[in-house]
Amino acid sequence: MKEFWNQRYNQEAYAYGKAPNIYFKKVLSSLEPGKILLPAEGEGRNAVFAASLGWEVYAYDFSEIAFQKATQLAQEKKVTINYQIASLSELDFSPEFFDAIALIYVHFPDTVRTPNHCKLLEMVKKGGAVFMEAFSSNHPFYQKQNPAVGGPKMPDQLYNITKLKNDFESLQTINLSEEIVHLKEGQYHNGKASVIRFFGKKPL
Repeated sequence: MKEFWNQRYNQEAYAYGKAPNIYFKKVLSSLEPGKILLPAEGEGRNAVFAASLGWEVYAYDFSEIAFQKATQLAQEKKVTINYQIASLSELDFSPEFFDAIALIYVHFPDTVRTPNHCKLLEMVKKGGAVFMEAFSSNHPFYQKQNPAVGGPKMPDQLYNITKLKNDFESLQTINLSEEIVHLKEGQYHNGKASVIRFFGKKPL
């Protein structure tokens, strides 16, 4: 899997563009800046945007090429991000370290999804935010019509409202919805897509 992502990112253009994800931008702009974690952050588009708003940004990805391009983008935009080449199991942040965690197209397979989400929730402060956008279980319909829209090919890597309601039942849900959106994110997210959007806060 690391080889797949290194190959995808190993080009001059940014695979998903340099602009932040629209839902990420909307939710983040409604929050007071603090410490934020961006898992599987890829080439850094969301991390760099968060840093531009005054967030103290932490990110990780197991792709060395992703790290190089994220670092390059941060330098281009004249911001600082704390980016590790790592996987979730290698992180050593203390509990309740982050004010927010954002999962933008982070598709954990069913076998590890719930424990991974639980591990991430432990890192969020009381009153902190968790939000995400990911392809839904209904997305393959749009993927078949238009392969350029992207998304996982394996059904167990797609999300639905029930999965996220169960994983994030400890949070106060502000938004949990399945939506049809038109993606225009670089080369690999283009066209009509079915996505799940979630925004919740950890109770005080």
